[in-house]
This record gives sequence, C-alpha cells and structure tokens, in this order.
Amino acid sequence: MSLMLEEAQSAPECLRAQWQANAGTLAEFGQILREADLHGALTVARGSSDHAAAYFGYLGMKHLGLPVASVPPSLTTVANAPWRVQGQLAVAISQSGASPDLVATQKALAVGGARSLALVNTPDSPLGQVSEREIALHAGVEKSVAATKSYLATLAAGAHLVGAWADDEALLSALEALPSRLESAARQDWQPAVDALVGVDRLLVIGRGVGLAIAQEAALKFKETCAIQAEPFSAAEVRHGPMALIGPGYPVLVFAPPGPDQPGLLELAKWLESIGARVLLAADDSVAERHLPLIDAGHDDLQPLSVIQSFYVMAAKLAVARGGDPDQPRHLQKVTRTL
Repeated sequence: MSLMLEEAQSAPECLRAQWQANAGTLAEFGQILREADLHGALTVARGSSDHAAAYFGYLGMKHLGLPVASVPPSLTTVANAPWRVQGQLAVAISQSGASPDLVATQKALAVGGARSLALVNTPDSPLGQVSEREIALHAGVEKSVAATKSYLATLAAGAHLVGAWADDEALLSALEALPSRLESAARQDWQPAVDALVGVDRLLVIGRGVGLAIAQEAALKFKETCAIQAEPFSAAEVRHGPMALIGPGYPVLVFAPPGPDQPGLLELAKWLESIGARVLLAADDSVAERHLPLIDAGHDDLQPLSVIQSFYVMAAKLAVARGGDPDQPRHLQKVTRTL
C-alpha cells in the first residue's frame, strides 16, 4: 500500500480529532467575527491549499453574503501592493506554514489593516506567527508528497470556520457527523475509473458551484501522481472553448453529487456522451446511469469532501496501475518555498 493510499484512508479519523480539538475555539472565534461586522475576506494559499481556499470562499459568500477573494502572493512579494484592507479577514492556508511568499503576504495584509487567521497543519509555523490566530488542521504528519488527508482536513476546517461565523447549526451538525460518512466514501469501488484511465494522457474534470474546487484538486492530483494532463472546468463554462477538445473517446470525469447543481451536471454528462466523449459519471445511488458511486455527505456543502475522499483512493491505485509511485512524483517535494 502506498503512503498516499494509507494517508487518504486515514482522513476520517483526522477529521474526528480536528472537530474535537477545534469546536470550542472556533465557536468562540465565530462569535468574535460576528461582532466585528467584517465586510469581506481574503485568502492566501498555493496549490492544494488554494483549492481548499476556493471552497472556503464559495461557502463564505454563500452563507455570509460577503465577498471573498484570493490574493496572489506576487502582489506583495513582487509588486509591493499598498494594501488597504481594514474590515477584512485574511485567511492564510498551508500545510507547512513555511513558504516565504505566504508569510510575507499575510504579514502585509495585517499591516494593511486586516484581521488575520492561519489554518496550518504544522503548529507554531512562521505563517501562524505572523497571524493573530492559528487554527491547527490536526491531520498529523503527512509523508506522501501528494496531499490527501491534509487537504480534506483543510476543507473541513474551512467549513467549520464558515459554520461558526454564520452560526449555522445544520452545517456544524453535519460536519461533526461527517467522518463516518467519509469512512464509507473511502470504501467505494472506483475500479471502472482505473480501468478507463490507465492508458490515457489527458482528460477533463468537471464540477460546479461548491464542487468546482474539488475538480481543481482532482485535476492537480492526476497531473502530479499519474502524469495525466487533466484540466478542471465548471459545468457552466465547459461548453465554451474547452468543448473544442472533445473528440471520440475523449475522457471526461464528471462529479455530480447530490445538491442543487446535480441536475445540470447530469444533463451535461448525457450531452457529452451524445457527442462521443468517454464519460465517467460519479454520483449517488439515486442516479441509475452513474459509473462511479458517491456517498451522500449529509449536507449539500459537504458533498465535495465525500467526492474527493473516494477520488483519492482511486487516484492512488491508478498511479500504481500506470507504473508510477504516487509517493514520489517526478520533480516535486513535500514543502515548496516560493517568493
């Protein structure tokens, strides 16, 4: 068993530990945020953490009605932007909390007037030290280069932060119960995807709404662990320029979990099949035409965690089936330090 597979399967237990450790702290912080009457949030992240930041941003805008923007670190490290961000919350997200560009950006946003929070998997990190508050992800040491359990832990922490900020009991209750559902998600049989993708060199990954960040993460994992040129798109955008890529047999992975976006995703999958694409449709058991099973996460906003939990297990197996080592992707290191 690869480390990637082992760590992906351990994610549900990490989320249990995270909830128990952070519930009180985030309830308190949520009250502080409501009383602060902030008018927006900024995210600071790269790679998988930036995909998790996109998920947090979508939830924040949905539940709080506040704009959430991703800040390119180069605006600080290269352009030296004169930040004026009073009334904003700067949320920096990182596994290691060690990359100089993230640290510099978070520090500059704080100087510019933002409140600051770091979501990190490494306690007492440089990123945490330049933030007012640090919330630990509690994913434990992650040895595989490809992030899995730490990504799921970041998604959960982002949902927890939004739920606490919005005082949304339904979201918080579903999040507390989520680890058991993810254990089921990790056991789903996605062998048809392994069989279909073992010989491909490119594909599209489709999501929408709260699930777009998961399509982005899945495409990254295809690249780094399987050497497949995978590109993520929203179902609302893919009928524009990207459709010119589709020819007979072109593989397309469509994530269509339960929720308001599912009907449109199912319609898109049907249309893609009609023009000759090799569609792999991931959906729950209410969808008879699915190819890959999904476990209902118990809340629309948490469906992406169930999707990526099942995906990670498949990706680790696909990498091995293609003759690779998912724990040692070519040219990559666990901690990336950019400026």
